[in-house]
Amino acid sequence: MIKLGLNIRNYGPTATPQAFRDWVSFAEDTGFALAVMSDHVALTPEVSELYPAPFYDPFTTLPWLAALTDRLELGTSVAIAPYRHPLHTARLAANIDQVSGGRFIFGVGVGWSESEFDVAGTPFAQRGRVSDEYLEAIKAAWTNDTVSTDGEFVRYNDVGTGPRPARTPHPPIWVGGTSPGAIRRTARFGDAWHPNNAEISWLRSTGLPALRAAAEATGRPTPTLNPRMRVRLRDHDLPETDRPLGTGSLAQISSDIEAFAEMGAEYVVLDTNPDHPRDERPLADDWHDLSVVAAHVAKTF
Repeated sequence: MIKLGLNIRNYGPTATPQAFRDWVSFAEDTGFALAVMSDHVALTPEVSELYPAPFYDPFTTLPWLAALTDRLELGTSVAIAPYRHPLHTARLAANIDQVSGGRFIFGVGVGWSESEFDVAGTPFAQRGRVSDEYLEAIKAAWTNDTVSTDGEFVRYNDVGTGPRPARTPHPPIWVGGTSPGAIRRTARFGDAWHPNNAEISWLRSTGLPALRAAAEATGRPTPTLNPRMRVRLRDHDLPETDRPLGTGSLAQISSDIEAFAEMGAEYVVLDTNPDHPRDERPLADDWHDLSVVAAHVAKTF
């Protein structure tokens, strides 16, 4: 049976501690398996246009939500690898995995905002290479008591790493992005590929064949497809010729999820966040649509 996740809105006027409590309570009550949060560290004008303040940090908020939940997995979708020292990221993630009893999923990407990279003091043009080196360092920190590296971007010797994550060998790594570099990064480091709003036809014809080829080249098993898609529930069918992924009637959205399941997806993360904050709906409306889709999926799959 496919598992559903939801994307908690951790920014803007509806981002409050009480709302986060309500999000995870709703998720557990309606059968969702996973709740995720996005990641930004510097709300430059470019970032704020889409993700206005207040912006709650996922690595701070998720362990608090772990204490308020019993079974819900909690994750990042996606943490931006170059923004934090890899030993810091590894420790934050391992701590969340420990306090949650092994319920953390590490969704990770390379980022998109050049202005935010400038604030963070990280080279935007080299973000792919930085991410690769950092992911290698993070995995080493999760699986060794002490680590050393002489990399291009980080260097250290004999650094202690405890606590280890609760999951063995480490929390699942879901790599975001759809570029050739993201696909190669998924094959090299990922337990799952986590593309956002990637069209089903492209995944079938291009994305998944490229992932399989990249995995074969690395000698690793092909990571699982665990996508994220926006959900826009309508009370009628839309023409299939120009229907966006995840938009349409309940039957049409269910068909999208079924297509992911046929491609081997274990999770599908549903995202009700708008394309722009001005189009944000009341949370109750989002929860209504999510509950309708979740109930249908539970009966269908």
